[in-house]
Amino acid sequence: MEKLKVTDLTKKYEGKAVLNKISFSVNEGEFLSVLGPSGCGKTTLLRILIGLEKQTSGQILLDGKNIEDLPPSKRGMGIIFQNYALFPNMSVLENVEYALRLRRETKAGSRETAVRTLAQIGMAEHLNKKPAQLSGGQQQRVAIARTLALNPSIVLLDEPISALDVENKEIMKRELKEIQKKFNSTMIYITHDQEEAFYLSDRVIVMSEGQIEQVDAPKEIYSHPKNEYIKKFVVAHLDQKLDSLMKSTGRK
Repeated sequence: MEKLKVTDLTKKYEGKAVLNKISFSVNEGEFLSVLGPSGCGKTTLLRILIGLEKQTSGQILLDGKNIEDLPPSKRGMGIIFQNYALFPNMSVLENVEYALRLRRETKAGSRETAVRTLAQIGMAEHLNKKPAQLSGGQQQRVAIARTLALNPSIVLLDEPISALDVENKEIMKRELKEIQKKFNSTMIYITHDQEEAFYLSDRVIVMSEGQIEQVDAPKEIYSHPKNEYIKKFVVAHLDQKLDSLMKSTGRK
């Protein structure tokens, strides 16, 4: 079932198109990655979806309803940033409970919801710790729990694991996929990392200079790249990584 539909989305700054007639859809429960290099427009796309910026033209439908004039608080979306954005003076539980207490409809059961959500992502033993007492991966799990506790229609993730070291990145990739399946969340994941996008996603949007080059399942993009850009930016990069891995393990 179609959850989000974006049609001919365009964003111009001083007459220059940063996004040029972007069109795509996201299905209920799908993990969709937006993959591209810095400056390709993927972060602008995220900011428009969440309501932090206004498109120049185009349409955004969530569950069939036009949301382009709604403020971020009314769009039913949650966002997870790269820098976690946790309150350092609050405990893990208080960080997750904070946003719940601000909403009339979730205030009464805020403590129960926060505890349950943290337990679901494996943070039950850390409820009373402050963010500084946690690893980077644990802090990111708290940020994820804080967003999921609000039960958003769509979760937007802005390069959420790029600041982690290699070991924690691998752990978080596995955990993100498990969390997404457990909560049956619809997720849109912004990244410049080909491996992250291919590991996590049901489908990948590959962007270049404000345009979509290909939208497909990871296997389809790798096997049937639509143009030279996809071949160089995606396929060649993944082949190089695979070749390095084979050499490091002594295989040919």
